[in-house]
Amino acid sequence: MQRYMIEQLGIPAEEVPALRERLYREYGTTMRGLQYERGLDTDAFLAYVHDIPLVNYLSPAPSDREALLSLPQQRFIFTNADVHHARRVLNILNLSDCFEGIMDITMFIPHCKPQPEAFEIALKKAGSPDPTRCVLIDDLPVNLKAARQMGFSTILISENPPENHDFDAHIRSLSELPTVLAAL
Repeated sequence: MQRYMIEQLGIPAEEVPALRERLYREYGTTMRGLQYERGLDTDAFLAYVHDIPLVNYLSPAPSDREALLSLPQQRFIFTNADVHHARRVLNILNLSDCFEGIMDITMFIPHCKPQPEAFEIALKKAGSPDPTRCVLIDDLPVNLKAARQMGFSTILISENPPENHDFDAHIRSLSELPTVLAAL
């Protein structure tokens, strides 16, 4: 993302870290901020930043797949990435058939997580379920805080949870999900 901002948008390298932080805070994602402030070509940006060798970073965990398939609930991907990136990740993790659908950032324009409007759109796309009967699993506490304020149950997926948090539960891997959901 930083390289794109420098090479493709001509932003001086020394300005990029602070700009990324500000855009993220103000708009929910750096991309949304660049769209508003710089007229970003979203498709070109997403293709560039997601052109990484995911197989070098991800590998399937059969226990995660088993855990997901054991759950009776509908499951959706709700991501600030695009559908192409989400599919690549799911394919590498061997989880493609574990979800009913993918809700990507292009479906929420001009919004994104953690904005409440993005959650409202996601709920409608999932058939308008009551948020108090939904669970959001995310790796970013800010997204979980927003979901919790709307009535969702929330689970942080992370190796090390922060001490001060605003979520209902914590897991290190999806394999822990059935046990944690039963306790919610």
